[in-house]
Amino acid sequence: MTRRRSIPILLIAMLAVVLTACAGLPTSGRINYGLGTADAPDDEEISFLLPDSPQPGASPVQIVEGFMRAGSGPGLGANWDRAREFLTEDFAAEWRPEAGVTVDVLGDRFPTENTEGNVEVAISAVATVDDIGTYERAAVGERLLGFELVQVDGEWRISFAPDGVVLDENVFPRVFHRYAVMYFDPSWQYLVPDSRWFPTTNSAGRVAQALVDGPPSAWLAESVASAFPESVEVLPSVPVTGSVAEVDLNEAALSADPETLDRMYTQLLASLRTTNVTDVELTVESVPIDVEAIDVRSTRVPGAPLVLTAEGFGFITGGDTLDPVPGISPLVEQFAPVAVQLAPDRRAAAARLETGEVMRFREDETYEVLDSRPGLVDPSIDPFGMIWSVPRDELAALRVFLPDGTAVDVTDSWSGATSITAMAVSRDGTRAAAIVSAGGRSALWVAGIVRDPDDQVPIRLGDPVQLAELSGGIGLAWLDDESVGVLSGDAEGSSILEQVVGGTGSTSSASAGMASIAGGTSLSSARLRATDGALYVKRGTGWQPTASDVLLLATQQGAPE
Repeated sequence: MTRRRSIPILLIAMLAVVLTACAGLPTSGRINYGLGTADAPDDEEISFLLPDSPQPGASPVQIVEGFMRAGSGPGLGANWDRAREFLTEDFAAEWRPEAGVTVDVLGDRFPTENTEGNVEVAISAVATVDDIGTYERAAVGERLLGFELVQVDGEWRISFAPDGVVLDENVFPRVFHRYAVMYFDPSWQYLVPDSRWFPTTNSAGRVAQALVDGPPSAWLAESVASAFPESVEVLPSVPVTGSVAEVDLNEAALSADPETLDRMYTQLLASLRTTNVTDVELTVESVPIDVEAIDVRSTRVPGAPLVLTAEGFGFITGGDTLDPVPGISPLVEQFAPVAVQLAPDRRAAAARLETGEVMRFREDETYEVLDSRPGLVDPSIDPFGMIWSVPRDELAALRVFLPDGTAVDVTDSWSGATSITAMAVSRDGTRAAAIVSAGGRSALWVAGIVRDPDDQVPIRLGDPVQLAELSGGIGLAWLDDESVGVLSGDAEGSSILEQVVGGTGSTSSASAGMASIAGGTSLSSARLRATDGALYVKRGTGWQPTASDVLLLATQQGAPE
């Protein structure tokens, strides 16, 4: 349903002033149609669409400050026309605002006019967004931006400025929103989100262009697949009528076979749904083509927590009733491991014993010890039944055990880190997250998993990306397809970081003594287990107990198809 958007009183007043200044309104002539209610900007966006123009007599520093503030107003065409008013005519044609975004702290901006017409602005960067919309924490916070100005008709104007825009961290999420560009995993079974940040104007066109014409984020590129051939292009304008988007491809799309076309449509539909589009009409040179979305494997997990209690191992289905996992539950009860992760088909599980060994449990009640190296972290099992294991102090010794027990070394694992506290493979098998120590600090990293395209055996990890700095971490879990949860704690309390991969994070607090974390289908379905056996679930912004006497909280990698 289309949501009506009201126009702020201030904007109405501004329009009234403009109209009363006119000699009169035309009473005849052709009607010019404007934005419909579905196309009007949100209230919170309007205030950022009309930044101030340059003021007469402004100093070079004031012009630079006004130009930087105008970066918050891309305008309905997302061309930053207001910001260009601060530039000379020649430089306005050269400046590239779409080159990227630097997210900074407004209170830490310090402009200085070194010589007449030369201004430097010191900023504290917290993150960057590159030209394809990929968000990354800033590796270096303190930066110095240089601007050159000249006088034009007696007024200072900028003749040189860095490409891109600078946005305050509080303004950024109101001008740019996060969208998911969807790719397939290399086995073509799962859809994998690649988070991107774009201005809210023409978001459907931006997402479609990023998917069809652009590459995946660099850190993920070798871990995902796209059905779109390089020869296929999309028109940048994607009209949306109601909630249906029309995506027009060039003639090269007609060379694709029906399966490829269906995969292309599946990627487009899933990607554009993050812009509030519910359906997509796919056309080639404006002619509709017959396509349908293919079935993909879900990464949803059951709402019931999977636990070990004195009564046994299984899903809590109501009260104290446990629904056991056939073949797996007896082995968990027999070995009493300290960590268990269940495969999506529930035919196998990865477990770490109190003595440190990593084991595989099978649905036929057989088992085997896979890894007995000292200092192993909790293992992870991917959707192909492969179990991942690594020693805390030997990150280069990351090893994957295939379903037949064969051990495979994964190269280039977590390069640059000195130790690892926890590791978890995403439910689609394309990414690995880890709590590592690097440079004497604890951090949350993520890396793409590069696999052999024929048998999906991991070959290596891609270059890791830091998602957040941590004050320590004791537990890690994928909360959903796009977010990772990190549990930290001490004697005074526990904290839970909910970190979007390719985005921002938020932290909530819980009681002291939390020992482990498990993800769900959404952020609100994550669970914690305390050392006293209490089980907690998130309610609003806090964590509330829902069960007691839990000996182990297991994690799940999905559900049977």
